[in-house]
Amino acid sequence: MEKDYKVLKITQMVRPGEIEGVVNVYRHSIKTKGGIVLHIEIKEEDLTAEKAAPILLARAQEADKILKL
Repeated sequence: MEKDYKVLKITQMVRPGEIEGVVNVYRHSIKTKGGIVLHIEIKEEDLTAEKAAPILLARAQEADKILKL
């Protein structure tokens, strides 16, 4: 079975935080089955396979649904 998305690149970004000094986020560039390229930012504390995969999957599936409209 083909995956709903493919990770093209992950880039670390540093942003000013609201409470703490800086926050690390990771921008994932993914390509969906429909050919859409998305950039999704995930917080450092969510950067595990178990937490990131459902976020990326949901965004990829939603983008492909919108493409079919």
